Amino acid sequence: MTSYNKHRPISVVMVGIGGYGHHYTSILIKEFYRGFINIKAAVELFPDNSFHTQWFLKQGIPVYHTLEQVYTNINHVDLVIIASPIHFHIPQSSLALEQGSHVLCDKPLASTIQDAAALIKIKKDSARHMLVGYQWSYSSPIQQLKKDIQKGLFGKPIRIKTLCLWPRGFEYYSRNDWAGKVKDKDGNWILDSPANNAMAHFLHNLLYLLGKKIDSSALPSSIEAETYKAYSIPNYDTIAARVLVNDETELLFYASHSAQKRLGPMFNLQFEHATVTYGETSKTILCEENQGQSLEYGNPDSENPFKKFYESIKVVKNLKKVLCGPEAAYPQTLTVNGIQDSAPGKHSFPSSLIQHSNSGESLWVKDLDKILYNCYLNSCLPSEKGIKWAVKGKRINMKTYRFFPGGQPQRKKNAL
Repeated sequence: MTSYNKHRPISVVMVGIGGYGHHYTSILIKEFYRGFINIKAAVELFPDNSFHTQWFLKQGIPVYHTLEQVYTNINHVDLVIIASPIHFHIPQSSLALEQGSHVLCDKPLASTIQDAAALIKIKKDSARHMLVGYQWSYSSPIQQLKKDIQKGLFGKPIRIKTLCLWPRGFEYYSRNDWAGKVKDKDGNWILDSPANNAMAHFLHNLLYLLGKKIDSSALPSSIEAETYKAYSIPNYDTIAARVLVNDETELLFYASHSAQKRLGPMFNLQFEHATVTYGETSKTILCEENQGQSLEYGNPDSENPFKKFYESIKVVKNLKKVLCGPEAAYPQTLTVNGIQDSAPGKHSFPSSLIQHSNSGESLWVKDLDKILYNCYLNSCLPSEKGIKWAVKGKRINMKTYRFFPGGQPQRKKNAL
């Protein structure tokens, strides 16, 4: 591993300076002026669409269309930060690692489990570090809670669940050419959905909290999912799923972009000797032990959401270990793949239940927020509540699941 002077600014390349990358870039510019980092280049496929492009050019910092162009023109980069669309995460992270750079890639890790596994091997062979940008995983409240769970302070986990309803409008799905898509125009998997984009944080968080090590997450054993859509998109905008974790713990995940009211994120962790909640009654993580004692861990949203960036600097300088790398992010990708296979047909909500805003900017499904919240409270799926539009998903065994779709790669007909 390369030795770094802890006082030397590290060299950084920012991949994706529009969209969510706009926020990363604002942080980088501030730290550039402080002398904390040295920005070597930016990568943006559509530079004219980024507010920051002119700043880079005025500083004499090149803006390339591809990451390959960076390595053609620059000898070495300490850290590559990737905030590009989902289906670029694997090829760009792989290239950066192979070229000797450390990587901070925003969530999710990948679209498919086979790509995630290949990337992990590349990371190991490269002897470089990689972090995945699930910001709660870097927050002090989540880190302390996970340590206490690992110590066994609350006993065995029995049931964990999370809910997040974030209404989105038509603009959300028209903002680019991959939102809500299963594949891109070239046939590459995207699997954009609430579970693999906006609410991926909260699915990952449950898995991460039950990881045996501080840098690992729990693996799904089986998955049963129900997916629905109100928007005219290829994939789903609403999900309710039951996941068996580590063969012993029930995980329930509820998320939607087509509910009328915003609700969550919230989670509820039921252990043998305590219940831990967030967002149900308070924006702080609360632990109520069965014997009446209580603990407070704080609000994971109260810390800088870009703490992950500052953590990556410490990791590059060998001042800190990786808290959330590709190995810890892998189970979220595995779970998303299982969800897609459990509910391959994206069932449309009845048109009679779909209502539109007066401005025509958004839609929602009548009473969907109430239904999903009720399911959350009762730890059940819509099909188990007798909801007329609900369709039960298939149960998918995830123990030997290694390839999306179907779990295992299909052999060619003429293969021996």
